Amino acid sequence: MQDLPAVSIGSLRVDGDEPFYILGPCVIESEDFLWDIAGRLAAVASSLRLKWVFKASYDKANRSAGSSYRGIGLERGCRLLEEIGRHHQVPVTTDVHSPEEASKAAQWIDLLQIPAFLSRQTDLILAAGATGRAVNVKKGQFMAPWDVGNIANKLREAGCRDFLFTERGTTFGYQNLVADMRSLYWMREQGFRVIFDATHSVQRPGAMGTSTGGDGKLAPVLARAAAAAGCDGIFLETHPEPAKALSDGPNQVPLADLPQLLVQLREIHRLVR
Repeated sequence: MQDLPAVSIGSLRVDGDEPFYILGPCVIESEDFLWDIAGRLAAVASSLRLKWVFKASYDKANRSAGSSYRGIGLERGCRLLEEIGRHHQVPVTTDVHSPEEASKAAQWIDLLQIPAFLSRQTDLILAAGATGRAVNVKKGQFMAPWDVGNIANKLREAGCRDFLFTERGTTFGYQNLVADMRSLYWMREQGFRVIFDATHSVQRPGAMGTSTGGDGKLAPVLARAAAAAGCDGIFLETHPEPAKALSDGPNQVPLADLPQLLVQLREIHRLVR
C-alpha cells in the first residue's frame, strides 16, 4: 500500500498503520437514541482498541419522499454530536448540504462530510475546505475514481490539507449500485486517503417507491473485500433494530453483529499490511 500523508481528524490521526472506522446510525432519531447507541459503540471500540469516528446525520436532505423523516435540525444536532464526542473522547462527523451549513456545523463537528450527490458542488466544497476542519467527500455515484483529483484541487484552493475520499458505489442501471474495489486502489494511487462505505454501497436507491431499499446482509461482505483490497477506513452505519430505523434501515448492520465484523476487518487489515 502506498505511503501517503497522514490526515488529522480532531485527535485522531489517519496514517495507514491501522484502519479507522466511521460508525453510527444513519440519522439522529432522538437525543436518547443517540446517547444510547454512542455509548454502546464506545464500549465496543474501547474493548477492541479501535480508532473510530462517531457519525449521525442531523438532516437527511436527500430522501425519496417529502414525507420521510429527516432529523432534528442543524444546531440541535451538531451540539448534541459535539457533547457526545466530548463525553466519549471521539471525533464526530455529519453531512453538510450547503456553504452556510458547512460554516455553522464546523463550530462543533470534527469531520465535515460532503454527500455523494453534492460532491461536485464547488461552493460547498470550498466552504467546507475553508473551515479548518477535516473534510470527507463521498465520491458521487456518477463519478470515476480519477475525477476526485479535481475535488482535491478545490479543497487545497480553500486551504484544506486534511481530507479524505469515500467510495460508496457506482450507479449500475436503475435502482442499483456496484462496488468496484479497483476504485480504492486508483484513488489511493493519486495520493489520497480513502474510506469504503459498506452500507451505502449496498443501497437500492428508490427501490421501495417512497424509500431506498438495500441488501444489508451484503454490507459485511463488501467491508471485508474493501479491507483486503486496501483502504484507510471503513464506514458502517449501524442500528439496534434496522427494520425499525427511520432512515436507510435496509442497509444498516445490526448493532449486535458489529463487534464480530470489526474484529474480522482488523485482522484482514493486519494480514494485507
